[in-house]
Amino acid sequence: MDLKVLELSEQEIVRRQNMQALRDMGIEPYPAAEFPVTAWSTDIVKDFVDLPIIGKDEEGNDIRETATPENSPVVSIAGRIMSKRIMGKAAFAELQDSKGRIQVYVQRDAICPDENKDLYNVVFKKLLDLGDFIGVKGYVFRTKTGEISVHVMEMTVLSKSLKPLPIVKTDADGNVYDSFDDPELRYRQRYVDLIVNAGVKETFLKRATIIRTMRRILDDAGYTEVDTPILQNIPGGATARPFMTHFNALNQDMYMRIATELYLKRLIVGGFEGVYEMGKNFRNEGMDKTHNPEFTCMELYVSYKDLNWGMGFTERMLEEICTAVNGKPEVEIDGNVISFKAPYRRLPILEAIQEKTGFDCNGKSEEEIRAFCKEKGLDVDETMGKGKLIDELFGEFCEGTFIQPTFITEYPVEMSPLTKMHRSKPGLTERFELMVNGKELANAYSELNDPIDQEERFKEQMRLAAKGDDEAMIIDQDFLRALQYGMPPTFGIGIGIDRLVMLLTGKFVIGEVMLFPQMKPEKRIPKDKPEVFMALGFKEEIIPILYKCGYNLVSDLAGEKAQKVQQLIGEVIKKYKLDIEKPSVQELEETLNRIS
Repeated sequence: MDLKVLELSEQEIVRRQNMQALRDMGIEPYPAAEFPVTAWSTDIVKDFVDLPIIGKDEEGNDIRETATPENSPVVSIAGRIMSKRIMGKAAFAELQDSKGRIQVYVQRDAICPDENKDLYNVVFKKLLDLGDFIGVKGYVFRTKTGEISVHVMEMTVLSKSLKPLPIVKTDADGNVYDSFDDPELRYRQRYVDLIVNAGVKETFLKRATIIRTMRRILDDAGYTEVDTPILQNIPGGATARPFMTHFNALNQDMYMRIATELYLKRLIVGGFEGVYEMGKNFRNEGMDKTHNPEFTCMELYVSYKDLNWGMGFTERMLEEICTAVNGKPEVEIDGNVISFKAPYRRLPILEAIQEKTGFDCNGKSEEEIRAFCKEKGLDVDETMGKGKLIDELFGEFCEGTFIQPTFITEYPVEMSPLTKMHRSKPGLTERFELMVNGKELANAYSELNDPIDQEERFKEQMRLAAKGDDEAMIIDQDFLRALQYGMPPTFGIGIGIDRLVMLLTGKFVIGEVMLFPQMKPEKRIPKDKPEVFMALGFKEEIIPILYKCGYNLVSDLAGEKAQKVQQLIGEVIKKYKLDIEKPSVQELEETLNRIS
């Protein structure tokens, strides 16, 4: 006997029995054959045309021609049963397909034209559960209550659902209960979230639109989409702590990429005029509402362009993407209407800090900036260089204040090891970060293409690493070698796709726009192994029943009365109809006495 049945709920047991009953009737609950779908719920409703008016009733209401397969559209649809209302020889059900929901009308004699009525009386009424997939063929009509529906002529079982859905219910006062709204459960079981929570799928359809539109804009501009390694010898292109792994075939440690930058620049050296990559980056850092260690980023590099060109291109691209997603270049977030319509404000970072704090970082030494940070209560230490200190000031006092799209420009060289020096302002670089709704959305440079300058910047990063900065860059000698072959003037930008989706869908938590965000392992109820129970004298077949009774650990039985334990075991055996003999009170007393 398979005692795994004890791990199932009553509903799960019933569903498995229904599955077997279908098979006993010769109906395969998981058929292999294609089911031809010719229409979808939302399209059926959108394209519906009422039949002609043929008269008036006694109250003066229009009487329309009766719908039949001859005068109404015949459709073949498939979906998941989300509700059923049985009314004797007829029933209504709601089907959910990939686009939405639609009502179907199931009449016994329509789907069972012969004498055998089992398809309706047994299969539809008794053996099909909420969550099951069926396919139906029928004609479209409008019910007396005005709801566009499908009158079913043929029905096919397509897939049996063995777990019940958490169906959301609403009482007479409009109060919602049994809702599937716990974030951890929703992210862990996204498949259930997509089924039962309205609007979730819409977020991810918008995400697809954002990516598709961005890709089209870049392709239309003549830039080439490429793939670069995720496993890298040296994690370069950004300042971040990497994930490490081991490459068995090469017998060496490798890093998950933190950025695609250095490989894309190698392609610019090799003669591509414009390249971009849309893919995953990995940074072994903290998780919060707006950060996830695994995230999606688009990086673009274009030859012969500079920062000023890049700001204009970015404005136009984001305006077009926002319009594609929302039908207009604005989006409302938390009561703020954010406009992606170009142009955006441009503000140097040191001016932004001075504007918010009154402190001018221009010409200040590292120690002077550190002293000001400490005066302001920031958590800084001696390992932080000038760039990190300025970044702390900006993050604390400035970043969250920029709601409308704003280009923050002219970053100090200490903050930008891969960026070209400013053409007219010593000590600054040609870099911008685009801030929207208080968060960074994009980071861009006029790329550094002087190999000697680049090597010195890398060496400075190594000095920071020696001071204890675990996010400092490692020198990439092969990238330096590539630069020595000559890289043309180049503009580069990285845009966080997850952050962009959050903005354009009005979400505040990154997990809401990632289909499967990283989660901690599910908590498991600790259980002693069967051998531990058997060593005390319990028979092996009784141990799953003990677990079902709540005795997961031997210590859970300490102090229990033999008669109570026997009663609980007997209740489980009876409930699940197990062909197992329960132990006697005397046997249990002897066993329980062995538990100290």
